[in-house]
Amino acid sequence: MTRVRKYAVAAVATVVVLAATGLGVKTRAEAYRLVTNPRETRSLPRETPADRGLLFEDATVTTPDGLRLVGWFIPSPGQPTVIIQHGYKDNRGSMLGLAALLRRHDYAVLMPTVRAHDRSDGEVIGLGSREMVDLEAWFQYLLGRADVDPNRIGIFGASMGGALVLQYAAGNHRLKAVVADCAFSSITDTVETSVRFFTGLPPFPFAPMILFWVERKLGVAASTIDAKQFIGKISPRPVFLLQGGADRVVSPESGARLYAAANEPKELWFEPALGHATFLADMPEEFEKRITAFFDRHLRLMRQ
Repeated sequence: MTRVRKYAVAAVATVVVLAATGLGVKTRAEAYRLVTNPRETRSLPRETPADRGLLFEDATVTTPDGLRLVGWFIPSPGQPTVIIQHGYKDNRGSMLGLAALLRRHDYAVLMPTVRAHDRSDGEVIGLGSREMVDLEAWFQYLLGRADVDPNRIGIFGASMGGALVLQYAAGNHRLKAVVADCAFSSITDTVETSVRFFTGLPPFPFAPMILFWVERKLGVAASTIDAKQFIGKISPRPVFLLQGGADRVVSPESGARLYAAANEPKELWFEPALGHATFLADMPEEFEKRITAFFDRHLRLMRQ
């Protein structure tokens, strides 16, 4: 019986080791897939601003680490400028609806891309740990234009782009107004929701293990990828947060968490029935009214 028991224990141990090894291989692969975006599988624009009847210029910048990033600039001389930042594994074309809306209200619009997206260089998505130099390069591009008023620049970000602009605006006090549409409040806040959406795997036990591998791929602690740490530093400049209650991409509680961490002046537009970053698509008139009123109030009326 002792020998049989030893064989049974050894067999169970072997199964556990094999299962753990397989789980580790699977979660590592999923983590690397989440934070890499190879050129051959990227989302690319199907339209340009010209397809929406908008005059535009192709724009490029180079980051301090040598990456070439591409974007579009829609001029409106003498008017305020809004930077509109796309989201995770998305492209600048997804922001054309917003660009057209803002141009109708006489705003100039910069539509940048960040590393590992669209036709820009790089393959690793830093989730905020690497993209601040990208946004700074784009801001410097605007400062170099004679038709841009450096004192009337706002910024809008969707999804991951929302988290990026919150982090960037905290350190760039020349940005006068900030909008974040369904931004994730932090990686740890939303890991269960996002893992389920992007991988199809159940949160337990996969989410913690995927997060473990993400940290090692990016070389940063997950605790540092947290917009809640930055949003309070934007004050006294205004922040406008949008969050859908039926969001399946990021935690639906993200908006409330960011709002609680922000200082005045701040606004939160929460719609229980809306999904992820669908305000413009699902409530176009109200979206246009609120977004333009926000930017008008802080980029135009401030001049009077």
